[in-house]
Amino acid sequence: MKIIILGAGQVGSTAAYQLSREQVNDVTVVDTRDDILRDLQDRLDIRTVSGNAAHPAVLEAAGGSGADMIVALTNSDETNMIACQIAWTLFRTPTKIARIRSSDYHQRPELFGDAAIPVDLAISPEQLVTDYVERLVRYPGALQVLDFADGRVRLVGMRAVSGGKLVGHQLRDLRSHIPGREVRIAAIYRGGCSVQPGGDTTIAEHDEVFFVAARADMRAMMKEFSTEEAPVRRVVIAGAGNIGFRLAKALEDRAQVKLIERNAERSRRAAEMLRNTLVLTGDAADEELLIEENIDAADVFVALTNAEEANILSAMLAKKLGAHQVMALINKPSYAELMEGGKIDVAISPQTITIGALLAYVRRGDVVRVHSLRRGAAEAIEAIVHSDGRDSPVAGKRIEDIELPEGTTIGAIVRGEQVVMAHHDTVIEADDHVILFLTDRRHVEEVGRLFQAGARA
Repeated sequence: MKIIILGAGQVGSTAAYQLSREQVNDVTVVDTRDDILRDLQDRLDIRTVSGNAAHPAVLEAAGGSGADMIVALTNSDETNMIACQIAWTLFRTPTKIARIRSSDYHQRPELFGDAAIPVDLAISPEQLVTDYVERLVRYPGALQVLDFADGRVRLVGMRAVSGGKLVGHQLRDLRSHIPGREVRIAAIYRGGCSVQPGGDTTIAEHDEVFFVAARADMRAMMKEFSTEEAPVRRVVIAGAGNIGFRLAKALEDRAQVKLIERNAERSRRAAEMLRNTLVLTGDAADEELLIEENIDAADVFVALTNAEEANILSAMLAKKLGAHQVMALINKPSYAELMEGGKIDVAISPQTITIGALLAYVRRGDVVRVHSLRRGAAEAIEAIVHSDGRDSPVAGKRIEDIELPEGTTIGAIVRGEQVVMAHHDTVIEADDHVILFLTDRRHVEEVGRLFQAGARA
């Protein structure tokens, strides 16, 4: 597949890295910054073109006439939309994805379509991150909470801590701990390495455990790995930018929210637009301010400013001063790996969250949802089994008879309104939505082939 990525910022560079690793893709990146393009070309097997992403000549030089997909990820909504328009008008590019940050555009879906602005998928990284953090706040103690099948199934990542019912016990004891509930352990990471889960696997303190459960069974399962957490009542947010403002708005009707913003004008605007949020003008890394605002009583502190160093410092300070759980928006993967699980409970990676929406649209076969995990090393996928079972390598087969790549687990199946936890003898049927976990994303192509039209075992 020939893909042109417009914009080599954090999200664009991550998209180029992920898509170029899949050998079926031929990737070209367009940006005005020659130094960034040179760095990308040194590290990745891609083409680069220097120039304005909205100029027809630049798109043509990037291979627009033969492109299967345009992914417009520049910092300008308008540039992204114009680029999609030009790609459609001049080249009839089949698939056009645009990063569109302004909520004003998203509130008017009639703007998008072949008869209007030809954007097939409008992505708002800010809204994706907001939704992601909101789910974490709703389920305190979780490292990740990911939706599948319209929220009927969730994949949850947790760190096992002392006091969890299953910590120090074998996985086979789970059935007696929560009788009548079905869940599936998808993966365990210990010291950064994957551990294949089995009945005799003992859960150790500090293990990172991913499990799949129906939405109704989530909280019961979470207690197996951590002490029971009270619902979040008090939230402190640092940064009143796009994400911080949206999160405050999403939480203010069910929690006591304080929003700290150092820019006086932005602080004033947020105070005017939020109804039940206390907006403070100041520096979230100011120890005196945090003490004055009773940070030790905060259930969650979330640092969402545009400066990741400031996010790290303010989150570490809030933790030191007594905040129960702290999260920080961190762009650099190396920083995130360094900080998460130590001084900072959850490192939020905008690129990792955003790339899933892109991958689900790019992948061949009936892959409808993709979540990138562990800084892109692992993936969780929702794929649909083709209706015509004769053309499917998996329809009509028991799970134990399907040749899955190493490190790949089928966690659950959604069949109509029914959620079926996967067992070795579970039979896959046509139209099933299958939830898979891959500990090694290098096997993505093999898994994708199982769900491609016309594929045969």
